Formats: sequence, structure tokens, C-alpha cells
Amino acid sequence: MADTDQNIREKAYHLWLDEGRPEGRAEVHWEKARELAAIEEAQDTATMPPEDALERGAEPTQAFQNYGEAPGLADQGSEETGPSLGAARRTLARGPRDG
Repeated sequence: MADTDQNIREKAYHLWLDEGRPEGRAEVHWEKARELAAIEEAQDTATMPPEDALERGAEPTQAFQNYGEAPGLADQGSEETGPSLGAARRTLARGPRDG
């Protein structure tokens, strides 16, 4: 927790410096720094293996439960989106049409 607080403090300070050290915007800088720290934490958790993420306190989700599954051909739908291989071969076998 102390590391997180220090990280937020440093981010807020750099935001303040980047804006030219304006007066009266401390709350804006702190809020933005909290958001940036949360985004970084979420990215760290999202890119680690599920077991490690759960150990760090991430909520178990459907994504973790289905970890490793990939869509198969059955998930692609049943509609044909173009000519079949057989139709293409028949067309090639006929050759060019005489106008």
C-alpha cells in the first residue's frame, strides 16, 4: 500500500510540473494520478497468468475459468460466405466461357 501511495504521489507531482505548476489544481492532479495508477495495476494483473492474478487479489471471472479455450470451427457460424471448393473446381474445369 505504501508503494501505491508513493506511486500516486509521484504521478500527481509530475502532472503538476507538466502543467506548469498551477495553483488550485491539486485535487485534479491527485485524481488523475489515482486513475493512472489503477490503469497500470489493471494492466499488470491482466497480463499475468490467472493463478498469479488470483493470488494478487483479482476477482475470478469467466475469462479465468475458460483460460486456454479457443474458438473452434463450429463457432464460426454455419452460413457459407463464398463459393465452395467444389464449385471453384467445377468452374476451373469448364474453362473460359465463350461470350
